[in-house]
Amino acid sequence: MIEQKEIQLPKFRRGFHLITDIVTRELPDLPDKGLLHVLIKHTSAGITLNENADPSVRADFESFVNKLIPENHPVYTHTYEGADDMPAHLKSSIIGAELTIPITNGRLNLGTWQGIYLGEYRDHGGSRKLVLTVYS
Repeated sequence: MIEQKEIQLPKFRRGFHLITDIVTRELPDLPDKGLLHVLIKHTSAGITLNENADPSVRADFESFVNKLIPENHPVYTHTYEGADDMPAHLKSSIIGAELTIPITNGRLNLGTWQGIYLGEYRDHGGSRKLVLTVYS
């Protein structure tokens, strides 16, 4: 069986944000075993798994990806939407736009310190949409 739901996240400032609780609140009753697939429907934001305990990890992610993919790089030609636009597209492709998480005993089978991050790469990205698909 497959269940699918599209949700809209609230607006987040630029950076990496823990959204595990938002996602799990929106899920239907989960099967004993299965998979959750999460897709972010945007090209200037991303989604990934990482540490859910220490907020400095999310700050370090933001600092590192900004250094790795800087704004105003001279090779960019796609610049008409602002200095943060092309870097946001690159960050989205590198970090990723989807996750697949196993479901075991009716719960997301995440590691002890794992959480779902939204990577908001635009200064004014707005609210973002996720497609949540549960496979059982």
